[in-house]
Amino acid sequence: MAKTRSQFTCTECGYENVRWLGRCPGCDAWNSFVEQTVSPTPAAHRSPAAAAARPRAAVALDAIDQSQHSRVPSGFGELDRVLGGGVVPGSLVLIGGDPGIGKSTLLLQTACRLSQAQTVLYVAAEESAQQVKLRAERLGVAAPGLFLLAETELEAVLGELESLKPAIAVVDSIQAVYLGALTAAAGSVSQVRECTASLMRLAKRTRITLFIVGHVTKEGSLAGPKVLEHLVDTVLYFEGDRFQSHRLLRSVKNRFGATHEIGVFEMGERGLAEVENPSELFLTSRDEPAPGTATIVACEGTRPLVVELQALVSPTSYGSPRRTATGIEYNRFLQILAVLEKRVGIPLSKLDAYVASVGGLDVSEPAADLGVAVAVAASFRDRIVDPHTVLLGEVGLGGQVRPVSQLELRLKEAFKLGYRRAIVPRGSVVGMPGMEIVPVSRVVEALVAALGGPPKPTSAGSNPPEETDVPRPESDFQKS
Repeated sequence: MAKTRSQFTCTECGYENVRWLGRCPGCDAWNSFVEQTVSPTPAAHRSPAAAAARPRAAVALDAIDQSQHSRVPSGFGELDRVLGGGVVPGSLVLIGGDPGIGKSTLLLQTACRLSQAQTVLYVAAEESAQQVKLRAERLGVAAPGLFLLAETELEAVLGELESLKPAIAVVDSIQAVYLGALTAAAGSVSQVRECTASLMRLAKRTRITLFIVGHVTKEGSLAGPKVLEHLVDTVLYFEGDRFQSHRLLRSVKNRFGATHEIGVFEMGERGLAEVENPSELFLTSRDEPAPGTATIVACEGTRPLVVELQALVSPTSYGSPRRTATGIEYNRFLQILAVLEKRVGIPLSKLDAYVASVGGLDVSEPAADLGVAVAVAASFRDRIVDPHTVLLGEVGLGGQVRPVSQLELRLKEAFKLGYRRAIVPRGSVVGMPGMEIVPVSRVVEALVAALGGPPKPTSAGSNPPEETDVPRPESDFQKS
């Protein structure tokens, strides 16, 4: 009879090794290996002869019935958007996020709305049933078909799912559930992997939709083995700033819809509420324009979002200038600064440069390059960009402005919010009635088109800056 053996597993990334290591080769974490007991695989599962004796279970693709796989509305339009159009029966949805961001609140509100038409089971592994009811009363949600189960043992959870047979089930959280057959502690790599695999097999067999809450590490990634994200059908991240009321639900994996889709919510006294026009969250008042601001249209999945970028350029007080980017990819920001200095002539190597997106939205796509460049140049020249102008384009290292994807969709969103002028890459111009389209091929052309007005007048009682206070490089843009 085969004997059990031991192996060492990294608690951070799930890397496995036959002996203990001080440093994990997979994630470079120190002292993260724990010993796990591995049971041998039954011979019947390994034998090719046994597998050959089984009846054929494959089904032709055309013979599969799709009538029972229609999506179910969750009650939240933003959640349905991120899921790809609704809840898919028999799917596993993993939701991660920082502590206190609102994961449990979102799922409790969703469970209460779904329970009005079907049976829903809420497994509270971190709270008692009384605590969950108290939170539901505070949120003011009615749940006639919602059942609560305060349990941490997986066998009891699986038995309740088999007995109740709900259409939707919520497990909060997977790190608190444990399998009694394993000797490892709850939340360990082996426990999380085996519990998720057991829930997945039950969901696929009984077509119960499972929402699973997952903890995140201090780096912001889901805690547990990486195989956890491979087992589930959809991985969602609930993001937000504790100083802000809005929350972003972002899809990073979705077998039934587009990835990198986002849903926008706002946290209030009665829980989470959907934001009908999320672009307004990332725009400041256009009635009081300020130097160093530019407006772009970012696309998150299939959703366009109008975002305002703010930049500040000031003389440095140190030997090396400071560079700070909030909401913009830092390395791309450095490339844009290098292009402005080399191709345009702005001496940014002697100046501190800061850039930030309003609302803290992470804008990592190249379509924001032109907006960042114009915002930095506007702050340097102390000029105001027309508040009704949007800028779209990728900036190349040679100073070119390259086309971006989904340009028509971006322009329609900007036009809907009152923008009537757009500076876009040449060669990808689309017709937009009522909007002035300004095609450009180089960064210098975009800067002249966006900053072609007089400098911003100084306020009363203040002295205008001397020529020596702000460097004026020799370039066509500076002479314009």
